Order: sequence, then C-alpha cells, then structure tokens
Amino acid sequence: MDTLPTERIGHALVDLLHRSASSAEFAARLAQAQAWPDETPDKHEQIELVHKAMAIHDRLDVRQQREIGMLAVIESARDLSSRLDLPETLSLVVSRAKRLLGSQVAWLSAYDASLDGFHVLTSDGALSHGTGNMLAGRGLGIVSVVVKTRLPFTTADYLHDTRFPHDPQLDATFRDEGIAAVVGVPLLWEDEVIGLLFVADRFHRTHTAQNISILSTLATHAAVAIKNAMAFEQANAALRSAEAAHAALEHHVRNVQAAAEAHDRMTSLLAKGATLATICQSVTQFLEGSVLVLDEAGQVIARASTDGYGGTAAATYEPHGQRSDETLLAIGNSRRIGRSVLAFEAHGESCRVNAVIGGNDVLGAMLLFRQEPLDDMAIRTFERSATIVGIVLLSRERADATQRRDLSSLLRDLLSPRQDDLALLCERAERFGLDLMRPTSMLLLETHAHDAGYVVRRLRATQLLPNTLFDEINGVLTILCATTQADDVRRSLEELARQSFGVGYRGVISRPIPQPAELPTLHASLRRALPVLARIGIQGHVVAQNELALYSTLFETHDQASLSAFLEATIGTLASYDQKRGSELISTLLEYFNSNQNAKLTAERLGIHVNTVRQRLTTIEGLIGHWGNALRSLEIHVALRLWVLSKGA
Repeated sequence: MDTLPTERIGHALVDLLHRSASSAEFAARLAQAQAWPDETPDKHEQIELVHKAMAIHDRLDVRQQREIGMLAVIESARDLSSRLDLPETLSLVVSRAKRLLGSQVAWLSAYDASLDGFHVLTSDGALSHGTGNMLAGRGLGIVSVVVKTRLPFTTADYLHDTRFPHDPQLDATFRDEGIAAVVGVPLLWEDEVIGLLFVADRFHRTHTAQNISILSTLATHAAVAIKNAMAFEQANAALRSAEAAHAALEHHVRNVQAAAEAHDRMTSLLAKGATLATICQSVTQFLEGSVLVLDEAGQVIARASTDGYGGTAAATYEPHGQRSDETLLAIGNSRRIGRSVLAFEAHGESCRVNAVIGGNDVLGAMLLFRQEPLDDMAIRTFERSATIVGIVLLSRERADATQRRDLSSLLRDLLSPRQDDLALLCERAERFGLDLMRPTSMLLLETHAHDAGYVVRRLRATQLLPNTLFDEINGVLTILCATTQADDVRRSLEELARQSFGVGYRGVISRPIPQPAELPTLHASLRRALPVLARIGIQGHVVAQNELALYSTLFETHDQASLSAFLEATIGTLASYDQKRGSELISTLLEYFNSNQNAKLTAERLGIHVNTVRQRLTTIEGLIGHWGNALRSLEIHVALRLWVLSKGA
C-alpha cells in the first residue's frame, strides 16, 4: 500500500470527522496505517494521529448521543407540561424510549392495587396481542428485582436469566413476542415504585449506562405524569364533590323555601276558613299527585289531584278494596309513631299515609299518591298538611256538634210524650228543612254491632239525608222524614248499612202520620216492633210497619225458638219436601192463599198451567193435611208469610 504523507492523512481524517463517518471507516483507516512497512517515514506518528482522530470521533459520538438524549428529555418534559391526556403522554414516552435506544419493543406498566400487580398501560412495537395485556406480580420477573432495589435492571437474555423468579405466563408472552434482551427502569414517586418502563429487543444486547440514565429520566417523567393525572383527578373529584354539595345545599334551600311557602299558604287558608277541598287542592299544588282525606271508617270525604297527573290509585280507591288492609295497617302505624308512613307501592305509584288526629281521637287519614319519591322536606310538608286537615276536621266537627245538639234535642223533644210547645217544635223543624204539618214517616234501624252512632256520623259526613231529622236514641238510629222522600231514605240507608255491616242490621219504617202529635206513640210502637223482627229472624232488611201488624201481636212475647217450633209444626214438612226435591210447594200455597184460594188465578200469577197448580195442592194436602177449616187456613197462611218474610229477607 502506498504511503501517504502526514499532511494527506491528516486531511483524510479531518474529512472523516467532518462527514461524521462511521467507526468502521476510522477502523479501516487505522488498519491501512498499521499495514505500512516499518521503514515508512513517520509511520508511528501517523498511527497515533489516526488513534487521536478515532478518540475525537468517539467523544463527538458520545456528545451527540447525549444531545439526542437531552433533546428527548426536553421533548418529554415539554409533553409533560403541555398535555393533559395521560394515555397520550405515556404513549409518547414509550415511543420516544423505543426510538432513543433503537429497540424493537417498549411498554410501560403501572401498579394496580385491585390486581396487586403491574399491568401494561401502553406499548409500542409489539407483535403479539398478549404483550399489551401483560400483568406482572410484585414478586416475579424483572419487576421483583426493580421493586426490591428501586434501581434499573437489564438482561441480555431474559428467558435464560436465573437472577429472578420467572412467571410462566410472562415467559410464554415473551417467547411469543421473540424477546431476548430487556431493560426495565422504575417509575418512582416518593421512594415508591408506581410503575416500570421497559425496552426490549429480539436479539441479545447490552445497554450503555448513558442509555439507561436517559431511560430512567423518561421513567421519572412518566411517574410525574401519572401522579399529576392522579392529583388532577383528585382535584376534579373534590371539585365535583364541592359542586354536588353546593347543588345539594341549593336544593335544600329551595326545599326549605318551598316548605315555608306551603306552610304560609296552608296557614292563610286555615285562617280564611277555606274548605277541606280547597286545602287538598293546595296540597297537590305543592307536592303534585293525588290526595284523599278519609274519615275514621275509611270513607272518602275530600279529594284533589294535580292537573295532568297520570296515576289511577286515588281514583280507584275503595274503603274495602284491594289495598285496604295495607292502608289500614299504615294508618295504625302512623298514629303510633306520629309520622307519615309508606303504605304501598304498585304500578309505578306510591301511597303515603298520615293519620289525622284531633285532640285524642283519630278523625281519619290523609293519603298522598305520587309517581315520584318524596324527599325529607316534602314529607314534612305533607305531615304539616295533615295537621292542618286535622284542625279543619276538628273545627268542622265542633261546628257540626252544635248543630247535632240542636237536631238531637229537637228530635228527642218531638218523640217525648210531653211534646212541650208543639208549634215551636214545628218551627224549629222547618229550620232543618222538615215540614211537620205534612205527612211524615219514621224509620228505626238497629245493628248487630250496636254501632248506630257510626251510621249517624256517616250520614252527617256524606249528607245523604237532607231535610231530615236523625240521631241515635238508646242505641237505635231514628230518622224522621217527609213521607214523599221515605222511599229514597229507605234505599239510601239500606245501601249504607249493607256497605258497613253486610246483613248485620234490621229496621222498620212507619206508615205515614198526618200530625206531629202522633210521633211519641208511633216511636214507641216501632221500638216494640224491633224485638219482633229479631224473634222472627229478620236481618239485612228494612220492613214496612204494615207488614208487622199481625206478627207484632202474635210474637211480641215469643222468642226465636218459639217461632221456629211454630213454623216446623205448621209447614216444616213442606219446607223439607221443597229442599229435597227442589219443588215450589211453599211459594205455590202462599200464592194460592193470596189469590183467595183461586187455582186459575194462582196459575196465571205463577205462569204455570192450572192442572199443575191442582197437582201441587194435592201433594200439599197429602203432606200437611186438609186446610178447609178457617182457623187452620189462617194458621197456615200466617206461617207461610212468616217463612217467606224471614227467609226471603
């Protein structure tokens, strides 16, 4: 090889340095110089010159690597300060670490307390799906070494490295990815490893201290990013909590204000003497939904509903309906604890109940139906409304009590045998809408439960009997009305009694009387008729006085057993025959007597052939004997009418 003057070698080396030539080119120039013959002038100086140039090249290369690392660190810091998106920031850190070290795969793992391990947050360069989903336990793999020492760790051959315990699942993932060399550095925060940054290659490789140092700096940036994100989330959570508390406080203030307005409105209505219906309507305006006010027997005495309310429970409420047991239980619980209680929830609608108390007595209950739940303030508003309703009911009851005393006193004075100043009594009756100078009728009703007072309260609450005088006298409901409305009074009273007592009642209605002076005698006669009804088994029926004339004479001093014995002895065989064969001998014989013992007329009234009537009469005569005797006929006729009256009623 030709020798080169020192000046020319120097120029060549400067040119290599200027071009940032590779280490291979410098090595080639060194080999060329070393191959010169020993007698070549200045050979050793030229070889030394090449060595110096190579040292300069190495220093420049190290400086360039440092500059690249510093630029990477600066870029990472810039990302850290300018980006709020944690996943994006961590992804940039991982990509920059992979590019800076010239590695093939990189990923970042963070500690998850719920999993008690480090799971991958982001990765770059992975070929296997499992690499991005790795979970490393604290005591296995490189993680175990880094967590324990809090220092970086590198291995040129991960799968065959014995310096740490292996995780079979991680080994399988690394094997699928083809990873050989791995370096991992900790993400430290206040001496705690909160994550790890990894770079890896699919060939055996050793990393310089410079590379590991830069990688550690990037890991520190990642740790800051994670902690900043956590602090930011905590700050946001605190802000959200403060906003929620502020909203809750505003909501509470609005509720308090609404409750105060509702209370003022209710108090104002009470002071103005508003009706119960007006107060209920006001309640629905504040609470929305439907409101019912019940009396002590569960009967509705007032109702109101918000415009457009879609619930149907209030409209379909019945005192003995489907939910009556739950409602009664809730009323009892409300009375015991002194607060409202939830009675039931059905079909998207709830019913809240509050017992209405007046003094020491339960005046009824207030029911609120809603499709949305009530908060505590709304519940208190509802309970205050129930108190207002109680005051109204108590006030109305006291006003009614004065009227009741006047009505009761008038009725008792009219029924008294003395009847002081009858003209004045008639004048007082006219103030209640009853003209005693026209024909009047009297109705008496007694119940098996001896609760005529309840019927009186129901009649007053529902105002079913206008222009009448009524009250409980010695446990019996006594009603005095115009004869023209007697039938309506009788129907209304029987309907109310059936709803309240089933068939557990009996009553008698008088014939018309033209003069009020006859009232005491009439009342005494009807009172004597009631025990007769009991003796002959009448229940669930109001009987006309004319129907009882004969029976009162016969059975005023007899009991039920005597009546049963009389009926059995007279027509018992006919009853047994009808019961066994489903025949109609008793009804046929009664119709025969009512038709003046005319078989043809009997057949017409029964709608059967006259021969059928004659056949039945023959059968009857065979069972009870001949009734041609007038006394025998009267006895049988009375027995038949008693039988039909007691059984039919």
